[in-house]
Amino acid sequence: MLACFLFLYANRKQKASGLPSGRVISSDSKNWRKPAEPLFDPGLRITGKPDYLVRQSSKIIPVEVKSRTNKNKPYFSHILQLATYCYLIEAEFGIRPRVGILHYPNRTYEIAYTLDLESQLKENIIEIRKSDDLQSVPRSHHSKARCSGCGFNHICDQRLV
Repeated sequence: MLACFLFLYANRKQKASGLPSGRVISSDSKNWRKPAEPLFDPGLRITGKPDYLVRQSSKIIPVEVKSRTNKNKPYFSHILQLATYCYLIEAEFGIRPRVGILHYPNRTYEIAYTLDLESQLKENIIEIRKSDDLQSVPRSHHSKARCSGCGFNHICDQRLV
């Protein structure tokens, strides 16, 4: 009876954490064990380290845990971050993830890693690379909260606060 209770308790905790069933093969948490090295793709020159990688038989699922709550749908920037991890998993392990998971404190989303999403990711990377050559990059938002939290706020000539 105790074993059954412990199994149900562990299962409930795992679901609350946003992790799918499977074996955690990588974690970016020092509390779990030494964090794994970042994933890297020299072709696109991108790198990243998802919060968790979970193996389910022959599949690998990236899980990104966010600390702030989410109202209606995941932020597009978070979806692209997760798509980056999916791309890097395919480049590093030769396994194309079908999905990735975005976990907010109040909600968990399973995001399909489609060819369309991969294409959007590559387009965004190209746009970022183009802006690398610019002397001045225009601010991309109108959020005072976002501006006040930016590390470049003190030198930005477009700051809102």
